[in-house]
Amino acid sequence: MIRISLDAMGGDFGPQVVIPGAAKALDRHPDVTFLLFGQKALCEPLLAKYPKLAAKTVFHDCDVAITMDEKPSAALRRGRHVSSMWRAIDAVKSGDADVAVSAGNTGALMAMAVFCLRTMAGIERPAIAGIWPTLRGESIVLDIGATIGADARQLLDFALMGGAMARSLFEIERPTVGLLNVGVEEVKGQEEVREAGRMIREANLSTIAYHGFVEGNDIGRGVVDVVVTEGFTGNIALKTAEGTAKQMAELLRSAMSRTLMSKIGYLFAKGAFDRLREKMDPRKVNGGVFLGLNGIVIKSHGGTDAEGYASAIDVGYDMVRNQLNDKILQDLKDYHARRLPPAGPEEAA
Repeated sequence: MIRISLDAMGGDFGPQVVIPGAAKALDRHPDVTFLLFGQKALCEPLLAKYPKLAAKTVFHDCDVAITMDEKPSAALRRGRHVSSMWRAIDAVKSGDADVAVSAGNTGALMAMAVFCLRTMAGIERPAIAGIWPTLRGESIVLDIGATIGADARQLLDFALMGGAMARSLFEIERPTVGLLNVGVEEVKGQEEVREAGRMIREANLSTIAYHGFVEGNDIGRGVVDVVVTEGFTGNIALKTAEGTAKQMAELLRSAMSRTLMSKIGYLFAKGAFDRLREKMDPRKVNGGVFLGLNGIVIKSHGGTDAEGYASAIDVGYDMVRNQLNDKILQDLKDYHARRLPPAGPEEAA
């Protein structure tokens, strides 16, 4: 059994999305059990509508819910030990759950996750990794908002963690990794990015295939399995992509309703348009993974629906089933072993 703890109060809609989403995820993964943390008056009536889910769920009453606009520091002061968000994360720390999922306030969730779980030995700063739809399928992009600014060593850590996630999620033996830059030439970009490229290339790791630099338009093309950048740039790229997808949908909708012939054409092509919308909807391609912590935490889109929330649970399930953190720790161990100088005659003896 894979045990998943849920922050029922997180997101724009709270239990109204979390509980139906968990029911959908249970249909796909009968080998899961849930720990549900939320306000009793809101959660129990909804849970009763899903008897199959209720039979595999342990409910914990939590009066305190973290709001979507609450500052991380205020959320920590008010919600530590008592909020549904904290207790969902703490269940991972205590070993009662294998992964925590929340659609709540990203800053508060990261602050609580770092404070409660701490970062792995050898990892300076955590990262949020997102799943990005591409022309080839899907890629992983990190960091998309946890670490603003990163030095070369931290970018190397992101590459290792992103590679481990790709192996866990996509089941690729040696995923390709690229560093996001303003050009593909080695002389371009900031010093930290160029130095990170040198470090990754010289490490010659067996778990990732370093592609080199990639540009912004390469993300959507799916040139590499993992795109590495720091959180400021990554978050802007993510929000730009989401905004562009919405803009294109509005332009297409306007064009298709302009004339009678275009309306008739839309009716014939409606299935294709629906599939495109499904693929590009950020609520559906859902589940940001907090990497670098002593435990797995998944961030669902705050405005998602039940199907989107189930998708976030799916990501958490895959991360546990494929032993994400064990892979990260092993990759870090391999990297540090490669950096050690060869033993001298006396040490070898």
